Amino acid sequence: MLNAYLADPEVPGSSGKPFWIDLLQPTDDERNRVATEYGLRIPTRDHLEEIESSSRLRAEGQVLTLSMPLVVPEEKPDALPAPLGFMVSPALLVTVRYTPVSGFAEVADRIAKGNAPRNGLATFAALIESMVDHRADLLEALSATVSSISKRVFSQSAAPRRPAVYNRALREMLNQVGRAGDKLSEVRESLLGLQRIVGFTSEMAHDWLSAEIRARLHTARQDLASLNDYESHTWSKIHFLLDAILGLINIEQNDIFKVLTIVSVVGIPPTLIASMYGMNFHNMPELSWRYGYEFGLALIVLSAILPVLWFKRRGWW
Repeated sequence: MLNAYLADPEVPGSSGKPFWIDLLQPTDDERNRVATEYGLRIPTRDHLEEIESSSRLRAEGQVLTLSMPLVVPEEKPDALPAPLGFMVSPALLVTVRYTPVSGFAEVADRIAKGNAPRNGLATFAALIESMVDHRADLLEALSATVSSISKRVFSQSAAPRRPAVYNRALREMLNQVGRAGDKLSEVRESLLGLQRIVGFTSEMAHDWLSAEIRARLHTARQDLASLNDYESHTWSKIHFLLDAILGLINIEQNDIFKVLTIVSVVGIPPTLIASMYGMNFHNMPELSWRYGYEFGLALIVLSAILPVLWFKRRGWW
């Protein structure tokens, strides 16, 4: 789909030409049409998905070709990140995207209402600012999720009396932390892409950027730096939670093995005594005792109680 936003015809030199062309899931015909009319080489999706810096950030004269990965929406947890491409020049901005991007609709609405300048570079700066704000919101939501999980993990009432229920709760929290870490890695990659785009544009287009646009990009660059610090802090919390939850799971498993070991040890003396009196040799004196049966039972019970008391005294039980 091709959307063209026309400049104000009353502005001298604009003559109503487009200042922003937005290509959403473009067809080959739409890409070729824009390339022919404006003398640009519109990148394909394969080109936008390349990971080399030289492929994502290119300058050909006064035309900058920029690309970055996007964060996967929550409703598409198994989808791969879609790329986003910018072609920035003094007179025209071309965006190539294959999925809805946060901020694009808001910027387009502001342009339609006359609340934003009809200028390609100003639109580029507005899109960058909107995307930075969206990623800040994502980081805040992820940080809140991680903090909520942390409170559940270290809550004094988190461990119920049933170990199986507690283990399932730990595994569920482990899955939640893993999903948060996966989403955070996508946000980090997107932040890195934005940071590279802003820095490359500020450097390569310095001569034909206005002072206002340079200031806005500089502010966006500072915001991205602060978001990177916030992301690093959140990533450290996720790593800490992963280690803590795995440690708690190991403790629960060790407790289970400890109980099984104690039970097996407690069961050995009674088994030994019962096997001795089960041999039924003729010369066993206990066979002729009147209370031999009761003596054997008492000895079995005593041999089971003594190890339990010893474990209790040692603090193993």
